[in-house]
Amino acid sequence: MTTEKRILITGAAGYIGHQLGKRLAKDYFVLGTDIRTRDDLNFPLEVLDVRDNKLVHTLTENRITHVIHLASILQASPDRQRDYDIDVNGTRNVLQACVAAKVKHITVTSSGAAYGYHPDNPAWIDEDDPLRGNPEFAYSDHKRQVEELLRKYLDEHPELQQLVFRPGTVLGAETRNQITGLFMAPRLLAIRGSNSPFVFIWDQDVIGAMEQGIRDDRVGRYNMAGDGALTIQEIARRLDKSLLTIPASVVKGALQVAKWLGKPVSPEQVNFLRYRPVLSNRRLKEEFGYRLEKTSAETFEFFIEQARKKGDL
Repeated sequence: MTTEKRILITGAAGYIGHQLGKRLAKDYFVLGTDIRTRDDLNFPLEVLDVRDNKLVHTLTENRITHVIHLASILQASPDRQRDYDIDVNGTRNVLQACVAAKVKHITVTSSGAAYGYHPDNPAWIDEDDPLRGNPEFAYSDHKRQVEELLRKYLDEHPELQQLVFRPGTVLGAETRNQITGLFMAPRLLAIRGSNSPFVFIWDQDVIGAMEQGIRDDRVGRYNMAGDGALTIQEIARRLDKSLLTIPASVVKGALQVAKWLGKPVSPEQVNFLRYRPVLSNRRLKEEFGYRLEKTSAETFEFFIEQARKKGDL
């Protein structure tokens, strides 16, 4: 493609973004954008919303060749329309700006959640399986819509090459999110009749694969997960915590009450624990050629070790 890569990262002040930016900045020109700033970066950061029309000017002025789009809403807010505007319309603005500025390559982090939480999901989901999302999960639904938008742009603007990653649950030494909140609870919740398997990927493997994709100008769509999966029962044992197993109907009832109280939840969200998408990493290893450093189990054990060192577990 080009011998001189000039990279812009959206969400560059975030957990993955600042680490990836620091690594790439050792060899390339890197510019970050985010709605907040931080002072521990080795590359410049511009305060800019992904929905801002000024993005095309930033891309053009800095002669950007590669964009890494990481900005996203990870935890749903009560304002579903706002979340949609950032996730879907924000991605649309990034794509429009890339085309207008003649960017050569875009890397986007989607999610395994784009496949959806469905009872008929395959035991191991491949990249060719349909992206169905779930309307009741803003994150899952928006990631599905983002990928549909990406497909549309790939058809209409093949000159903008695409690399899309679909990570499972990302864990590292400093990870804090809705999922880790489940693990920090005094006891874990399981739905009767479901093993609720999780696939984990080490945050440094996420960064390593993305760096490899940029260096090699790779294209395509790839699941991101360590080898193997852990059931909720195995997770509880590794955490040395008790497991509360209750019927799905009870969880649905509790979610309905929470919804009546104004919380951004719905009874259907019980499927988040019942039917988790289990991602196959075969293509990431065999076709993309990334060598994973940790399995799902090793990633989870690393997370436990680091959390206990900090007194969080």
